[in-house]
Amino acid sequence: MMRRGSHWALAFMSLLLWRQSATIEVPNDPKILADLKQPPTITKQSVKDYIVDPRDNIIIECEAKGNPVPTFSWRRNGKFFNTVKDLRVTMRKRSGTLEIGFRNGGRPEDYEGEYQCFATNDHGVAMSNKILLRVSKAPLWPKEVLEPVVVSEGSSLVLPCNPPPGLPPPFTFWMSSMMIPIRQDKRVSMGLNGDMYFSNVVAQDAQNDYSCNARFLFTHTIQQKNPFTLKVLTNDPYNDTSYNDSDPYGGRKVAESTPTFLTPSGSESSKMVLRDQQLLLECIAAGLPTPAIKWFKKGGDLPAQKVKFENYNKTMKIVAVSEEDTGEYVCMATNHLGSIRHSIFVQVKAAPYWLDKPTNLVLAPEANGRLVCRANGNPKPSIRWLVNGIPINSSLPDPSRQLMGDTIIFRSVQMGSSAVYQCNASNQHGYLLANAFVSVIDMRPRILGPKNQLIKVIENNRTFLDCPFFGSPIPDLRWFKNGQGSGLDGGHYRAYVNGSLEIQRARAQDEGTYTCVASSILGMAENQVRLEVKEPSRIVGAPEHQSAIRGSTARFDCKVKFDPSLAATVTWTKDDKPIHLGWRLRKDEESLTVPNVNEGDEGTYTCTVETEIDRDSASARLTVLEEASLNPSLSSALPPDLPDPPMDLELSDPAARSVRLTWIPGNDHRSPVTEFLVQFVEDRWEPGRWQDLATYPGDLNSVILQLAPFVNYQFRVIAINQVGRSAASRPSPQYQTSSAAPDVIPRGLRGWGSQKDNMEITWEPLLDLEKNGPNLHYAVWWRRKDSDAEWSNVTTTGTKHVVHNTQTYVAYEMKIQARNDLGAGPESNVVIGHSGEDRPTGAPTELRLSKVDSTKANVHWKPVKQESVRGEFKEYRLHYWREASHVPALVFSKENKTKGFYTTVAEPSGILSDLVPFSRYKMFMVVANNGYQGPPSNTVEFSTKEGVPDAPSFFRIKRRGLDSIHLEWDKPLEPNGLLIGYQLKYQTANGSREGRPRVETFLPNVTEFTLRLPDRSSRYNFYLSALTQVGAGEVFAEESPFFGNEGDKTMKTVPVSQQPPITVADLMAGAKYHLRVYSHELSNVTSKSVTFETKQAYIDQVDIATQGWFIGLMCAIALIILILLIVCFIKRSRGGKYPVRDKKDLPLDSVDHKDPDGSFEYQNQNKNSSDEDNKPLQGSQTSLEGNVKESDDSLVDYGEGGDGQFNEDGSFIGQYTVKKDKDETEGNESSEATSPVNAIYSLA
Repeated sequence: MMRRGSHWALAFMSLLLWRQSATIEVPNDPKILADLKQPPTITKQSVKDYIVDPRDNIIIECEAKGNPVPTFSWRRNGKFFNTVKDLRVTMRKRSGTLEIGFRNGGRPEDYEGEYQCFATNDHGVAMSNKILLRVSKAPLWPKEVLEPVVVSEGSSLVLPCNPPPGLPPPFTFWMSSMMIPIRQDKRVSMGLNGDMYFSNVVAQDAQNDYSCNARFLFTHTIQQKNPFTLKVLTNDPYNDTSYNDSDPYGGRKVAESTPTFLTPSGSESSKMVLRDQQLLLECIAAGLPTPAIKWFKKGGDLPAQKVKFENYNKTMKIVAVSEEDTGEYVCMATNHLGSIRHSIFVQVKAAPYWLDKPTNLVLAPEANGRLVCRANGNPKPSIRWLVNGIPINSSLPDPSRQLMGDTIIFRSVQMGSSAVYQCNASNQHGYLLANAFVSVIDMRPRILGPKNQLIKVIENNRTFLDCPFFGSPIPDLRWFKNGQGSGLDGGHYRAYVNGSLEIQRARAQDEGTYTCVASSILGMAENQVRLEVKEPSRIVGAPEHQSAIRGSTARFDCKVKFDPSLAATVTWTKDDKPIHLGWRLRKDEESLTVPNVNEGDEGTYTCTVETEIDRDSASARLTVLEEASLNPSLSSALPPDLPDPPMDLELSDPAARSVRLTWIPGNDHRSPVTEFLVQFVEDRWEPGRWQDLATYPGDLNSVILQLAPFVNYQFRVIAINQVGRSAASRPSPQYQTSSAAPDVIPRGLRGWGSQKDNMEITWEPLLDLEKNGPNLHYAVWWRRKDSDAEWSNVTTTGTKHVVHNTQTYVAYEMKIQARNDLGAGPESNVVIGHSGEDRPTGAPTELRLSKVDSTKANVHWKPVKQESVRGEFKEYRLHYWREASHVPALVFSKENKTKGFYTTVAEPSGILSDLVPFSRYKMFMVVANNGYQGPPSNTVEFSTKEGVPDAPSFFRIKRRGLDSIHLEWDKPLEPNGLLIGYQLKYQTANGSREGRPRVETFLPNVTEFTLRLPDRSSRYNFYLSALTQVGAGEVFAEESPFFGNEGDKTMKTVPVSQQPPITVADLMAGAKYHLRVYSHELSNVTSKSVTFETKQAYIDQVDIATQGWFIGLMCAIALIILILLIVCFIKRSRGGKYPVRDKKDLPLDSVDHKDPDGSFEYQNQNKNSSDEDNKPLQGSQTSLEGNVKESDDSLVDYGEGGDGQFNEDGSFIGQYTVKKDKDETEGNESSEATSPVNAIYSLA
């Protein structure tokens, strides 16, 4: 425990020391570098695995720099290599490069071995990598006699190649003796080992010159193996004319076979590949028909961005292999007879690669610093430190140096502490070697800039006074003005550590002499800068846009103002090109005159005033118009139009991330160009798609474009004026920007667990124009939060990495960096992520309720412990459901509902709302994280109180006639209690005015009501609600519909999904309708409109005797009968027979024709019937009782009285009475049908 505590204390103290370190950056100044003593640095060396051509001299490179100039020595196979004694070996002057010549004999093979270069001066020793020198070899093919290969048609075949083991290995290929390549396809192909594989042999394969060839790269020679002769045995003679690709066997029957693998053998194999190398997996199958090959990866998808399939899908290649590519890959060979699989277990290892490469350290005496050497690999590499080429443990001790694993801490270094340190990171797959020197220097302060500078600045501009300096230890630098006062820093002055002084807004009082003084314990140095503040140059009268008629004179004014102590020049340009002043164009101090204007004068004229420190410019457009017409009304200019596209695009001033684009503007057609739009297209990411790059003011035609690295650009320009955009210009020449390291941090870094024991690290990929170079990949680091563990890391080309075998819901620190072949981009900030969650183990306890009313209740419980959540606490989740209703026979849903409560207090509670009144509920509670919920709490049962009911389930108003309205409704879906009835409120509504409300109440079993309308023109608003003991519930409001004659023009659409005829329902009685049929999809397809009128409805509770037509008819019949009775009485009084027409008319009693109850009177909305047409006949009876009023001379006396016969003139009476049939009388005991009135009732 004491040792562990001491270790942490030492680490903490080292961290504090590092924070106080003062690393010195040496300027690239020739005078400083000439005086600065530095240890050697290796600048150039040969590659680690160095293969040379035996026909050339051997050159092993080793270059280094340092002060003093270093000397060089070599080791060969770990021993000192005396280059002086070997006459074939020479070393270049002021260099360590070896040249080994063989002009005087000798064999290059004698110099094979491991070489290492050492560069030495007074301050240290730097060493190169170990260079393994090998001589290229191109051995001959062994002589062999190849017997003819005899195989049956349809069988598989392998022709071995076995090329000689050259260095480097040769490239193999198959050709015939005529040097024609052997045709390869899905059936015949060469494997990775050079052998030729036939999945099945056809007769056409028979030939005597299958030859394998080996090409050796260094010697540029090709060696050919003795050819194979292949004979194919067939059941039938082979006929060339019968061969074709679809039937290679020419119609002959050849036995088919299921797939088998020619390579690899067995059902599984394994392969190891190093990180960032290329993985090649191969499966070649035999079978007839030729099998098809497919590839899979168990437990995941193939990396689509890195995988390529070659050799007709027989070879799978994955480039830039990373740790994520570890796993089991399966190849499957299939034909219609079956399939076969082979599993290849791929293991990705890694040679060491840098995480933090040590860099040179320049320190002042008594300063602190550190060297860090971090590398990764698989297996993890070991770190070994050397000093001047000697293991650090064997070197002389240095009290200012302390080794801590991969870090060396320096404290209070002294002048003798300079040395070169080597870091070696190695594992079984390779090694890394880095040199980093520690140089301890002391140097008096020096001022590096020019002496006694004069700086002129414009008033109110931000200004910097520079005073670059150097010294060791780092000097303190202070600024003074006019040699007085304390140092300048504060107010509108700001001093920077690099020696610059910023004046935020230069004013006239800031003029003067400024002195910078650099001082340290070794001395001091100073320099002076004189500052002058000038007035800005301005154009106070700018030229204006003009339109001039051809042949007239145009004048542009340009009035300028500038500081009188500065020399200023005023120049004019046209379309950014100098104007040649001569006999026609004239310029004076404040204007430019263009006489006799023609079309060539049209363009943009720019006036520029310029001094040695600033400039100002203003532009105006000259538009040339045609000559004026003789008619003044027609002399106006042509209307403006779209500009012409720019022309002659040129590229100049190429830079790493910029280029200048220049163009010639086209004719603006009487509307000045306001801006230019520059677009680009590239051929790597989205070829063919033009994209906007930038817009520029319309007075510019030469701009510097800011570009992205690693893009092949082509540009075009579009001119824009007030009318619109021009057509695009012709594309510029292509411009390829150089590659660079990424400068964008990947966005959207997050870590989350998809399973309880993993964490998925995901991020958004860089945009195409952010990649900056080839082979973009991402370096991802992670480690547990609040731990001092080393960062784990991985490099991948994807956008996700899964960390396995994590603990449940643990916080991790993550960061990411984009890299490509040119280097690494900036690292992201540390982001916190979490591994996966698991099901919570704890349950809330003591779940209970309080204050339960009809729709809500208060919920209380005891919380769980935080560690039992096993994830991010999301909420306490209450599950509740409606178990029963206290309303008998009510049908309802027992849907399980949830409500979440987010609270972390010690006594949590919440409100459960939206409950259904008068119901019995059950509930329990769980705790939930983002992925799971825990075990349930105790179950609680409770009942809600009775409440007001919901609105009736429906409320319809049906017109039953012109004088009444029929209402229908049904009980609420949720009564929320025991219904005690319904309440109907209604009132007249004419526009915005409402009448006095009226109220009707009904029993709970009543669901309809008919309302008599005293005034047919009135409209009503109805408000219906159900009632419980608690009160009235939600109101269902409706408005009465229009009468048929009120001009309701409402259109109603009825969808039709069946063949005609169809029935149109819910129409109003006695109303007129227009009907048409049309297509819903094609509204222009429609029928002609048809007009119809519905029948009149019978009105409830209205007797037929109150109808006008019936009263008129009865009056007419009564009148006729009275006339006949009078005639009869006259006849009797005279005692003889006489015709009725001779009888004198008797006067009738006056009859009140007014209907006291309001008889039914119908008037169609489309027929203008007069009042006379609807009047009852004179003398007609209008009783509401429906009975005819009896007179003194009743028909009873003539037709029904006594025996029912008229005793004097029966023939006459027979014309006016209804004589009953005997059978009818017997079948119906009622005598109502015997009267004329009742006879008409029976007809109705």
